[in-house]
Amino acid sequence: MATVAVYDITNNKVGDIELKDSIFGVEMNAGLLHQAVVMQLASERLGTHATKTRSFVRGGGRKPWKQKGTGRARSGSTRSPLWVGGGTVFGPHPRKYAFRMPRKQRRLAIACALSDKVRNGELVVLDSLNFDAPKTSQVVKVLSDFGVDNKALFITAEEAQNVEKSARNIPGVKAINTTGLNVFDILHSDKLFITKDAITRIEEVFA
Repeated sequence: MATVAVYDITNNKVGDIELKDSIFGVEMNAGLLHQAVVMQLASERLGTHATKTRSFVRGGGRKPWKQKGTGRARSGSTRSPLWVGGGTVFGPHPRKYAFRMPRKQRRLAIACALSDKVRNGELVVLDSLNFDAPKTSQVVKVLSDFGVDNKALFITAEEAQNVEKSARNIPGVKAINTTGLNVFDILHSDKLFITKDAITRIEEVFA
């Protein structure tokens, strides 16, 4: 088991914590992480794009000219895809892009992402994280105390609305709880702040 330091929100060490190797010491699997990120981004696509086929284009009900005797090519509608103003062939239509990965693969992908943060020294364990009221300045102070000026992710065990509201006004900073834990947010952050309670909850769920 890896042992990492535990800090308070002012960057003072208050203890140590052991991390389970089955979650925070997993070997990197780049292919699995890529699949998990693609799955998450695909699920967020609206898929509402649409084009009109010849049956949806207005007009074209009358045959332009008679079938024979004009010397022109046979045509039955001015809304044929061959005509200007006609329908579109094989255009996009509303659809769902979402797909699912097996649960074991999803959990392993999250474990790979967390393990990568530990190996790169980008994981900071906090003893607690809670604000009395939503204030962006409080999150700014935490980031300043830890010397973080890039993208950061805060993970709490339970839903902490004051923390989430305090972080959402800062570009590149996000706060979630363990229920919404996902690979994209972990990899997208340069520094990962996670509470002791959140680690306990993750180890209980993933065990």
